[in-house]
Amino acid sequence: MSSPARSIEPSDDAEARSGTTAADAVRPLVSAILGPAPPVRIELWDGSALGPADATGTVRICSIDALRRIMWSPDELGLGRAYVMGDIEVDGDLFEMLKVLRASVRSLRLTSTASSVVAARRVGALGPPLPPPPEEARVRGRRHSARRDSQVVQHHYDVGNDFYRIVLGPSMTYSCARFVDDSMDLTAAQAAKHELVCRKLGLHERPGARLLDVGCGWGSMALHAATHHGASVVGVTISEQQAELARDRVAEAGLEDRVDIRLQDYRELSGEHFDAISSIGMFEHVGAARIAQYFGTLRELLGPEGRLLNHAISTVHGSRIGGRTFMGRYVFPDSELIDVGDVTLAMEDAGFEVRDVESLREHYARTLRDWIANLEGDWDRAVELAGPARARIWRLYMAGSAVGFEDGGLNVHQVLGVVQADDGASGMPPTRAAWE
Repeated sequence: MSSPARSIEPSDDAEARSGTTAADAVRPLVSAILGPAPPVRIELWDGSALGPADATGTVRICSIDALRRIMWSPDELGLGRAYVMGDIEVDGDLFEMLKVLRASVRSLRLTSTASSVVAARRVGALGPPLPPPPEEARVRGRRHSARRDSQVVQHHYDVGNDFYRIVLGPSMTYSCARFVDDSMDLTAAQAAKHELVCRKLGLHERPGARLLDVGCGWGSMALHAATHHGASVVGVTISEQQAELARDRVAEAGLEDRVDIRLQDYRELSGEHFDAISSIGMFEHVGAARIAQYFGTLRELLGPEGRLLNHAISTVHGSRIGGRTFMGRYVFPDSELIDVGDVTLAMEDAGFEVRDVESLREHYARTLRDWIANLEGDWDRAVELAGPARARIWRLYMAGSAVGFEDGGLNVHQVLGVVQADDGASGMPPTRAAWE
């Protein structure tokens, strides 16, 4: 899964001609980033190396272009660009390497600027900035406007349904599964998550209930609710590729009379009535500035005793994914993780009574590891479908996210809200037993 080191023209730099190895040249830069004793092995394009031979893994700097990219963008973005282009490769246990590096890496922008320039000069890498990889997001317009959100979704989701099928498996479900026991495989665990959502929404008690699935993805939740609970489902997405495949799956299941998949933004929903709403893995795209509009829109679609389940990744105090980060440029442009406390307050402000909050953090970590196993198990096909850069992006993104869920830096919560009737009736069961 690693690209071969690219051949490099000999440097005309005086120090390079004097016999200085690439390791000698980059040692100050590595020390500035990782300290004098790097916790991983670093191998350079000329065969020289730094760090212990028995390290957890190896970072291979395959090209002097990596130094030029870091020199011009001495932060996470420069490293990300070098990785995406194959100028930097990672060998070994990726999860353990990320844990070690995250604990060791210092502030790159503050410490490495001068060191990167010196290193680049010594190996002959000085020059104008290199063009960014074509996989880098280039979204335009006002943040979280409908037009810009559409660009973001196309960047993230419209990379090919066949590629997603490799990663996600046959369930085609892009959110965390729920592993009821250790023997459960990913497909069964995704079905268990869908069933949990259905039961929290009370669909098992109301056959034929009308469900809105916001950000319906490839239709998995809609299909489960219609098949197992007789629900009448409207699924909305702004990804054309998701909508196309979801409609095909609905037709194959013979459920066209129960499931309607629409290419529609949540802001366009009005004048309809639903008994329940699920929002699974979509809220991260809404943004803090629009959560009042989001929950207000959904509240208007529900009558008394109507329920909303919001399933979203969160982090303490919230986090806005920056434009100079790997995630912001290559995976989730404009994404925002909202503190679960702010989510509950926003739901209450919109008129919901919050009745249940559940974390599935450990389940998401295991889900991500299964997705990575799927990707690595069919790596050549994934590269054929999406290209080597996109495959590397997804491997790194998922591994980093898994580490985040495992160490508690990331979380995922299901927050269940209900609309009270005028007399205060909620229609909620007295305990969680119905969905446990």
